[in-house]
Amino acid sequence: MTYHPKSDFIATMIERGFLADCTDYQGLDDALIDGCKPAYIGFDATAKSLHVGSLIQIMMLRWFQKTGHKPITLMGGGTTKVGDPSFRSDERPLLGPEQIDANIAGIKKVFSAYIDYDTDAENAALMLNNEEWLDGLNYLDFLRDIGRHFSVNRMLAFESVKSRLDREQSLSFLEFNYMILQAYDFLELNRRYGCVLQMGGSDQWGNIVNGIDLTRRVLDHEIYGLTTPLLTTSDGKKMGKSQDGAVWLNAEMRSPYEFWQFWRNTTDADVGRFLKLYTELPVDECDRMGALAGSEINEAKIRLANEVTTLLHGAAAAATAEATAREVFEKGGVGGDLPTLTLSVDELGEGMSIVQIIVKSGLAKSGKEAKRLISENGAKLDDAPLTDAGLMIDAGALSSPIKLSAGKKRHALVQLG
Repeated sequence: MTYHPKSDFIATMIERGFLADCTDYQGLDDALIDGCKPAYIGFDATAKSLHVGSLIQIMMLRWFQKTGHKPITLMGGGTTKVGDPSFRSDERPLLGPEQIDANIAGIKKVFSAYIDYDTDAENAALMLNNEEWLDGLNYLDFLRDIGRHFSVNRMLAFESVKSRLDREQSLSFLEFNYMILQAYDFLELNRRYGCVLQMGGSDQWGNIVNGIDLTRRVLDHEIYGLTTPLLTTSDGKKMGKSQDGAVWLNAEMRSPYEFWQFWRNTTDADVGRFLKLYTELPVDECDRMGALAGSEINEAKIRLANEVTTLLHGAAAAATAEATAREVFEKGGVGGDLPTLTLSVDELGEGMSIVQIIVKSGLAKSGKEAKRLISENGAKLDDAPLTDAGLMIDAGALSSPIKLSAGKKRHALVQLG
């Protein structure tokens, strides 16, 4: 990237590694030095929480506001009813209105930790929902006024669609409409709020370009698109996934300790990059810590975990998570903030197998996986090797909490409730 920006936002994005591509660096840069400008990112409501894979977008909106501009978080109450086909091999399951509303309620909880919606300043953030303008569309009017601006030939050429068709996988007419609806979002946000920029992951490039083209055709306004790289870890894993599933941002779906632990387990090669993307530490400090080796890199990983957890869950949650981790890993203790499974006397009955308990605690996804964990000497009970897959646990055994471990890094408490 050889472009030398004048605006604080573009400079920050380049310096910290956020940028994959932009439709017009010079034009966007000039627009951003000409006062406060609105920009948006859309979030479809496919689950009750976003996961770590969305955190790069949230941090981008945070930096946009910190550099003096107005972020818009757009909830996809309307587009979720269709489903984004971008780079998917199959159609998303369709969700009903009640589930979509419940998912939006869950997703909204996270944003206020990163973005200020309550300030009286010019750059106070907006939280909007695209069902506001999509739900009331008249189909024939929409086809005539908006559909005529789209070339099917061009839409088929976008890589996100082309890759699906090249594999001879079905693309429904419903899904094909998604990119038109997302383009219409940009048009409406520009018309209603003067929004000049849409941001998103690089998988959204085709959708973003469509929105820019539509807005220019209908309103003759100059607007821009900017994308982030689709992040993978240095070992090739998709960002936001872990050994035990998605790393959710909502505390009720992923405890602050488990969230902290995810970042603490970052591979050495990713530390510097993740510090720049997911914290606000100075870039020089991120580079310095990322270059550490041996035991020193572990302290950098703790700093990463603390900084990221503090932004989402607060400083107290980060401090408690670190204290628990040190108790568990360095002192061999139990650690009161570990994920906890509480079993009743009725549930236990005359005894519950340790395999069932491992699954219930979330340390394994199935009984088969739990048995394999035990047979391969990967399971521990109170820090001692667990070798008997037939072990039964009754209420007496839980007179005090027990600690289960899967490998060196995943732990859970089991207690009687």
